[in-house]
Amino acid sequence: MAESELPNDLNLWIEETADGRLIQATRRPGGARREAWYVDIEKKNGEVEELFLRLDRSLRSETGDPYSSLRETEVYLALQNTSVPVPAIHGVLKSPQAVLSDRIDGDTWFSQIQDPDEQLSVAQDFMHHLAALHRIDPHSLDIPALGSVPTARESALREIDAWENLYQAAQAGPHPLIEFSLRWARQNIPDYEGPVVLVQGDTGPGNFLYAEGKVTTIVDWELAHWSDPMDDIAWLSLRAVQEPFTHLPDRLREYEQLSGHPLDEKRIRFYQIMAELRIAIMGHQEMKHRSSDREVGNGLIFGALHERLLVECLAKSIDLKLDPPKPPLPLETDRSWLYDAALDQIRSVIVPKSEDPFVILRAKGIARILKHLRDADSMGQEFEAQEKADLETLIGEHFEDAAQGQSVLVDRMRDGSLPAQALIHFFYRKAMRRTELVRSASGALAERHYPALF
Repeated sequence: MAESELPNDLNLWIEETADGRLIQATRRPGGARREAWYVDIEKKNGEVEELFLRLDRSLRSETGDPYSSLRETEVYLALQNTSVPVPAIHGVLKSPQAVLSDRIDGDTWFSQIQDPDEQLSVAQDFMHHLAALHRIDPHSLDIPALGSVPTARESALREIDAWENLYQAAQAGPHPLIEFSLRWARQNIPDYEGPVVLVQGDTGPGNFLYAEGKVTTIVDWELAHWSDPMDDIAWLSLRAVQEPFTHLPDRLREYEQLSGHPLDEKRIRFYQIMAELRIAIMGHQEMKHRSSDREVGNGLIFGALHERLLVECLAKSIDLKLDPPKPPLPLETDRSWLYDAALDQIRSVIVPKSEDPFVILRAKGIARILKHLRDADSMGQEFEAQEKADLETLIGEHFEDAAQGQSVLVDRMRDGSLPAQALIHFFYRKAMRRTELVRSASGALAERHYPALF
């Protein structure tokens, strides 16, 4: 079955759960790891009920991922009678993992708001809701899937353990930057003994809907857990890189006043690294469980962005100054015109003639893939030579190729013989090469960094 369609068994479950006849199911853009669907249900009285379906076709037995739809649903249900706006849940299915909920009116992309006053109104309203979430006594929330409410240190260790397990379970080969970051995280957990709250994880623009200057609902709670409030502030700053969120220091001062939780830069910086580490591990998982049904083009540009941001955060944690390498001049190849011709046809024919938002999104994703392939064809050989030279400089040995050097690098890292500063410099040069290979596909994202906090 094409993954642009819903399985028959799932259609039957939707009808039984919604107590009506499924008359239309339309896949929507976005959803990241999980598909997003609009489903229309004709009720017995002839009225049409508009619902929303989140679907994850992956098998937990293969991925080892504890962040299930069932877990997320417990969070939604626990927040139903609070002031935090979340959609009502109609049903949850274990296999395939699916959640059927109300469809809430509102737009997703904060960056599409043109009116500065509306931007400010939406951003301030979101900060009110985030502060309200963090004011809830965690012991008043019934979320068995999250376990008992720990201390902040215990929470950080739980998260590090969970994500290290996911990294190991992926069996996608060693990833030096991830292993370095996991070790750094264990060694740098903040000394914080204050309140622990329910954090959304991955909170901020893109994970709430808005209309008429207000937030209508907050979605995507799959990474929710008990934690230090600064965990969510770190995620908010991360998402503000992707979609600038008005003047962030003003919003954070508002949060501080509304929530009663004082901001702490050192703790925020720690949780920024934790957030970027999670993204790196999710990307590493996809190397083993590759699927052409994902937003592959988006994955290229956001994978490169967040690898660079992770390295920049690690450098900042030890006050290490990074000097970007000079990229090589792009070379024209015999295939360059073919990439350009395909891109021109997508831009001038396919997208203008398409009306389905999902098709348009995929066409733009294909364009990003083609831009990356064009640039890899142009600069890839030079970057391979640079990688080999950097590994030889770092380790002090000669290698036949970069792959051999990477293998030795993992061994040297694990025995602790390479200094942190030298490793971070190496990771940065590597991340910048990856950035160059998606620069033309990334637009402004290629130059984005974390916004100021204060």
